[in-house]
Amino acid sequence: MHKILFVCLGNICRSPMAEFIMKQMVNERGLEKSFYIESAATSSYEIGNPIYPPAKRVLENRGIKCSNKRARRITMGDYGKFDYIVCMDSENLEDLKDMFRPDSQNKISKILSFAGIDRDVADPWYTRNFQATEKDVELGCQALLRHIISKYETVI
Repeated sequence: MHKILFVCLGNICRSPMAEFIMKQMVNERGLEKSFYIESAATSSYEIGNPIYPPAKRVLENRGIKCSNKRARRITMGDYGKFDYIVCMDSENLEDLKDMFRPDSQNKISKILSFAGIDRDVADPWYTRNFQATEKDVELGCQALLRHIISKYETVI
């Protein structure tokens, strides 16, 4: 079982988009029994809130239902629970590295790093460009999934 936790600041836009897009990719390949995927926030700003409506629309346009998702904050126990803790930007990365110092198992990374890209996924809360965020999240999820499949081909 490959356990992935996607992380952003509030867990209402980028990380739930990544969670549900990755779940869709995994399901389309018939790999849902090999993956456990969640998302969380580094902050407590949005705890308990649903996915932000424009982000929810992006997912619904992909045929993804996400009404039951509520924002949650990452916990210390998540480090032991997940194999991959994948964040959206440099600020999230620093927050996670501070929280889980040291990252002795090298679980923490930025999503676009799997695609060989060293930049952040812009926060659509501020940019209002949910389609650009969706594109980056999809690119990162595709690359992460390829990475896991190639690394564990005999296990999946």
